[in-house]
Amino acid sequence: MSLQNEMRVIPPVAKALAVLTYLGVAIGLIAILIPQSHNTSMMPKGGQIALGIFAAAVPAIYVLLVGYIYGDARQRRMRYIVWTLLAIFVPNAIGIILYFILRDPMPVFCPHCGASVKAAFTFCPQCAAALRPTCLQCKRPVEHTWSHCPNCGAVTSTATQATASAAAPDPRALEGKKPSFSG
Repeated sequence: MSLQNEMRVIPPVAKALAVLTYLGVAIGLIAILIPQSHNTSMMPKGGQIALGIFAAAVPAIYVLLVGYIYGDARQRRMRYIVWTLLAIFVPNAIGIILYFILRDPMPVFCPHCGASVKAAFTFCPQCAAALRPTCLQCKRPVEHTWSHCPNCGAVTSTATQATASAAAPDPRALEGKKPSFSG
């Protein structure tokens, strides 16, 4: 996804809150805190302003990240309130890091009814259409490229179709030839 598409995930309220946070912290740092500090009072006025501008970006980016987690978790049909609270209250940005490690994949759309379903689902909960192939023996999901089921060892339907098409002669090649019988 592009950065522009990723920014659309952030709710407008979070964007407005980030702007207000940035302005409030920047004004507070530039007007009050930096001029009164012994460490920064000797800095030139331009340096104090630059420090205030860059230091105010940190809490604003934090607000944007929390807003992104809220929007992204909601889009992925996760527990977005819980993840937002974890991102806010777990210290040292561990909640944010945990979200990006543990988040669910994006939902997929059912090709039959168009419903949005979790990517791990094998069947659509709306119309019961198959979203992924299943093993004919144990009924667990299998991948298209697997020749055998990893759960029961049965030959998958995709492998059966591949061997059947490889074993069956091409009907166009048989045109005009008489079958030979031995015996």
